[in-house]
Amino acid sequence: MPGLCHDALTRSVVPVPPCERALHTVEAEPFFRIPDNAMVPEGAVFDRHDNLLFVDAASGRVLRLTPQKQLSIVLPENTLGASGLAVHKDGRLFIASVGDMHRGSVRAINPDGTTTQIIVAPEAGFLTNDLVFDNRGGFYFTDSRGSSAEPKGGVFYVSPDYRSVVPVLPGLAVGNGVAICPDSTSPDGTLLWATEHGKNRLHRLRLADATTIAPFGSVVAYSFTGPAPDGARVDREGNVYVAITGQGRVLVFNRNGLPVGQIVLPERDRGHNLKSTSLAIRPGSDEMFIVASGGSEPGGATIFRSGAFAPAPLPYSHQ
Repeated sequence: MPGLCHDALTRSVVPVPPCERALHTVEAEPFFRIPDNAMVPEGAVFDRHDNLLFVDAASGRVLRLTPQKQLSIVLPENTLGASGLAVHKDGRLFIASVGDMHRGSVRAINPDGTTTQIIVAPEAGFLTNDLVFDNRGGFYFTDSRGSSAEPKGGVFYVSPDYRSVVPVLPGLAVGNGVAICPDSTSPDGTLLWATEHGKNRLHRLRLADATTIAPFGSVVAYSFTGPAPDGARVDREGNVYVAITGQGRVLVFNRNGLPVGQIVLPERDRGHNLKSTSLAIRPGSDEMFIVASGGSEPGGATIFRSGAFAPAPLPYSHQ
């Protein structure tokens, strides 16, 4: 009698979808084992001193890993939480947080973890997930409100003086990752990318100005299969790297939103290192670092390393 038979692919906990199996694929290597099995690392970024910064979504902590692999705590456990991170030109760290799932915030701290300034207050009602600065000194953040059936989130812009919060792409089902890169075809040279966790989508926005999408400038560039997209980063060529949480891999797109490669994490087929939430490319090099944890599976949290297609872009002049 004809019947289905398992092979190595179908036995994987997270088989790569058929349309992505032929992509250029590399496996990342373990770089640093985080000595905390309960940690959920997210929001990976580099500062101006070549330190890798990231947050622990489980406790709200901010951590720093030096080039010599010395790990330290910048901000201790707190009630505001943390999910995304960006570095201002003056060295301050801007932290996005979904808070207690009812009141998120964006706040700024000094590099040593002192002097908290609230930029987007919890009373505003956002579930702020991630953020990125533009070339004016303002920043975009994603709002993780809603669900696949109730798209209440979106992408918002905070002006350089922090006095206004303007919707740019409302109506998202759990806005998550956000990234920005130069584009010579748009008036101010900006492409904005955002991941929509609740509907498994990657949005590509060509901007006419900081808060206005150019005519026909908003498209859904890609729809993912399976566990959903999380953090996003770009390289100097305009390639976009999207961490897929729940799959233990990073999918890479060119500046037109077409998939061109992927980085998979070790042991993903066995259910390890699946919670791949974020990544950062070291400035001046093509070294890419992916933060991941096991989620409900054993294995703890690890930082992985792989080569990117191109180095990270130069910081905007304000940074």
